[in-house]
Amino acid sequence: MEKTPEQIAEQEALGRQVARCMAGDADAWQHLVLSQHRRVYGICYRFTNSAPDAEDLTQEVFLKLYRNLGSFDVQRGSFTTWITTLTRNLLVDHFRRTRMDRATDSLNASFDGDPESPTVADQLADHRPGQEQHVAGQQLKLRVQAALKELSPELREAVILRDLEDMDYKEIAQVLRIPEGTVKSRISRGRGELARLLQRTEGQVV
Repeated sequence: MEKTPEQIAEQEALGRQVARCMAGDADAWQHLVLSQHRRVYGICYRFTNSAPDAEDLTQEVFLKLYRNLGSFDVQRGSFTTWITTLTRNLLVDHFRRTRMDRATDSLNASFDGDPESPTVADQLADHRPGQEQHVAGQQLKLRVQAALKELSPELREAVILRDLEDMDYKEIAQVLRIPEGTVKSRISRGRGELARLLQRTEGQVV
């Protein structure tokens, strides 16, 4: 999946901002934190399903980022990939310490595992009016979250990075340090397993 001109321009601007931070520009650092906080917090929250834990981990990420910013090399990849890798590594360490299971509320995995099929988010979109639609959507979110808890960590993180963070296969491969073919396989398996779990719970509800 090729980057759009807008995404390329955004990455180039981000690279210039990082360069200013590395040169000691305090204002650039504050702006960098503000611009990246939502992304980092979102990843942490989807893995922990806990707002307090996500906030604590986000602060840890930025402390680690501040200490290691000098090691960022633009020639080896984008800053977005680098900070995602840093965040993912910290999360792995966190869960090794606490032995917590990771949970997410991905709304972008298709029911049958096919990338071209309707996603969970599509299933939620404007099919029922008013309050009925809202209630149905909330119920489906809970079912998706419960199903994702049953996925292995390897499949779950692949789905998160592809379907929630919209990273391409190459970037995910860099973050997870695995071949692109393995990335595609994990995403396909994760979506397929999620579909089976959702279909099973749907049958139980009915």
